[in-house]
Amino acid sequence: MLLKKNILVGKNKISLLFFFIIWFFIFVNNSISKDNLDGTYTNLKILDKISSKNTLVKLKNGELTKFNDLSLKSLKCKNSEFDDNPDITAYIQVQDLTNNNNNEVFVFNGWMFSSSPSIAPFDHPVYDIWLVSCY
Repeated sequence: MLLKKNILVGKNKISLLFFFIIWFFIFVNNSISKDNLDGTYTNLKILDKISSKNTLVKLKNGELTKFNDLSLKSLKCKNSEFDDNPDITAYIQVQDLTNNNNNEVFVFNGWMFSSSPSIAPFDHPVYDIWLVSCY
């Protein structure tokens, strides 16, 4: 009877190399995609309902910007992770400077969504605000 060794040369090395290649691509993909999610600037489109004029306002996150009678501040802006259904979310604070009522600090204070603005609507008699982009 003839004995043979049933050892496939390099099988373990190939599977180990395949494991490290897959692990590398998963790690690189996660680190690259997380960098592009948070933005430093937020673009809002503001409609003046009286004059019917649209204005694009660029906000830097954390800084206060005045637009006519409104004081606008974007605290955080995020892009979605998915390319097939992009969505932009931003945490916006809006204060009406003509309102002298000290009980109401903000006219709007919450998250805005570009895909469906009706989730958290901005309700103002003169202005309407939409989230346009985050970069």
